[in-house]
Amino acid sequence: MLRVPATAGTGEDGRSEVEISIHRPESLSEALRRAWHRAADESPEYANPFLSPEFAAGIGRHRGGARVAVLHEDGEAVGFLPYERNSFGVGRAIGLGLSDCQALVHRPGVTWDTGRLLRACGLSVFEFDHLVGEQRPFTRFVTGTFASPVVDLKAGDGSYAQWLRGAYPGLAKTTLKKERRLGRDLGEMRFVFDERDPAMLRTLMEWKSAQYRRTSRMDRFARPWIVNVVDDLFRVREEHFTGVLSVLYAGDRPVAAHFGPRSRTVFAAWFTTYDPELRYYSPGLVMHLRMAEAAAREGVRVMDLGRGDKEYKDWLKTRELRVGEGFAVRPHPVATAHRLWRRPVRGLRNTVLAHPALREPADRLLKAVGALRTSAGTVQGAGRAAPRTR
Repeated sequence: MLRVPATAGTGEDGRSEVEISIHRPESLSEALRRAWHRAADESPEYANPFLSPEFAAGIGRHRGGARVAVLHEDGEAVGFLPYERNSFGVGRAIGLGLSDCQALVHRPGVTWDTGRLLRACGLSVFEFDHLVGEQRPFTRFVTGTFASPVVDLKAGDGSYAQWLRGAYPGLAKTTLKKERRLGRDLGEMRFVFDERDPAMLRTLMEWKSAQYRRTSRMDRFARPWIVNVVDDLFRVREEHFTGVLSVLYAGDRPVAAHFGPRSRTVFAAWFTTYDPELRYYSPGLVMHLRMAEAAAREGVRVMDLGRGDKEYKDWLKTRELRVGEGFAVRPHPVATAHRLWRRPVRGLRNTVLAHPALREPADRLLKAVGALRTSAGTVQGAGRAAPRTR
């Protein structure tokens, strides 16, 4: 642990200035973990499981640059910023690219000087893309804000079908019809909200990896550290963070699956996939509806669908949060170079995603490239001996 006094003496309001200590997230003491949980419990915007010490520790066990800056006032831990740092002092929100919610989690009334915070962390720049809206000291560094749809949940007293008709009357008829057809064709429908079979988690990752390749997206599960993080978080079962694997079965056959974390009140939609042979039954949409109903019965009050424009999110959402993207910086040549490199890339991506006239052709192009790659791989492998199955 490194303790860095941000300033000496007291601030203009008479309160003691913060001190900052730096820790490995997987090595936080139990006292600091309890203080982090207490800070999150006192502010509903920090109830997201991606803002928990358990998520930070999961990343930290597989990422050497993971750290947590702990803010102290009068010797008490009152704020927590999990981040990753490379050897050049470039920082990013912990799990950037995986995490759908980022923040410096703090108790009410706590504030900080961003420049001093970055200096204490050894950072010239801190990049984020899902920053919660409450983070005022970071506000001037936000380059854009984006909608992050959520579903407000209310537990029903009846069956899934009754809940669906009450919560989504416009979707209920079509969805229930497709589920019945799937049940007739393959076997009785069965949904498991909290599946504990690790073999099913491997199936999910295989399906998702194939989906990434089909659509020419970066295959996250081709990166061993991401596979290890997901495996790690699957085993975490704590009050403020539980890794939940949900599976929809038709007979004995899995047709769709999802893995994501939940806290006591927030369930984060994360990795959803399905058997592509069954896409005409809309198994992905059915999966999300089944998860929402089951999560509500488990006491969850919000299902966070994450930033991004998707048709199913427009169907399911009840409201939207706003999340920020940007770069907190302090005067440093590395910070300038990083922003000159990263900001145009983010700007181009956001422009495409924000305009359907650009997004839809780009999506079709990616799918076409993915199909060509799949066909090429099939042709190349046609003359080879069939691989052994596991």
